[in-house]
Amino acid sequence: MKKNMSSLALCAVAVVAAVVLLSEAPTSEAVTCSVYELSSCLSAITYGTTPSSQCCSKLYEQKPCLCGYLKDPNLSQYVNSANAKKVAYYCNVSYPSCS
Repeated sequence: MKKNMSSLALCAVAVVAAVVLLSEAPTSEAVTCSVYELSSCLSAITYGTTPSSQCCSKLYEQKPCLCGYLKDPNLSQYVNSANAKKVAYYCNVSYPSCS
């Protein structure tokens, strides 16, 4: 079981790393959208743990990028998950309603 969780975590990190290479794009608010910036939120999104203050800070910084992440088929399953919504709520970052 522990080996499976380690494999899952490693796989999630690999997905995040791959997406970083494909997802970096500047926004009008001078934020560089990089899902890698949310790596401190990985355990909270994947396992439902309490997000760290660093996670909340990074989530707030990346808020202008969230709609782009939701539209990315490689990321949407993570960003649109119940745990991701809990992290946003816990961090007091409004979950985006993208059009």
